Amino acid sequence: MHRRRRTALLLTAAITAAAPLLTACGSDAHPGAAAVVGDDRITVAQLENRVNEVRAAQRAASTDESQYQQAVAQSSALTRNTLNGMVLERVLDQALKDAGVTVTRKEVQQYRSGLEADAGGAKALEAAYLQRYSVAPEQLEESLRSDVEVQKLATALGADLNSPEGGAVFWKALSEASGELDVDLNPRYGSWGVDKASGRVGLLEAKTPWLKEVTGTGSQQPA
Repeated sequence: MHRRRRTALLLTAAITAAAPLLTACGSDAHPGAAAVVGDDRITVAQLENRVNEVRAAQRAASTDESQYQQAVAQSSALTRNTLNGMVLERVLDQALKDAGVTVTRKEVQQYRSGLEADAGGAKALEAAYLQRYSVAPEQLEESLRSDVEVQKLATALGADLNSPEGGAVFWKALSEASGELDVDLNPRYGSWGVDKASGRVGLLEAKTPWLKEVTGTGSQQPA
């Protein structure tokens, strides 16, 4: 993967009846929680704040109400996708810890500088991430850190993310980390689990911008 190019993610966890679900009655056991990941509680208020940041950025970037409504329609699953990303950030952190991998601020800044150079500046990069990945400017640094974490974890695992075999190794590590954390998801947002067929872990049909679907056909580059 070229460190100065952005890859798009389509993270689809096709959960079947036989798949080992990692979720319980989150709304009953943890009032006010969107999810509980290990000892970390993601509140509904935290989730809504992230969603509101994206909506505010989309409105600010729109020239009129029609353009804003179009942006909203194109990101209609924003709440679920955002929660999926918030949970997976924590799962990724656990996988990194298990693999003995760390990411420094300098590495993230170097990665960001390269992307900004390619995009034509910081504002252009922010606009691109908002439009393509529904990442608000306030969330960009965290998203870029996750990019670097994915790359470093894959390297540590010897996993080529452009191959099915490498993808399987990568997702196995995230699946194991997810199991360690015992993700407890509020069922109002869907189900959390691991699909035995694909090995992917996450929310059903959710997307998050810092992973790519491994298809064996190479990296998908943004337009």
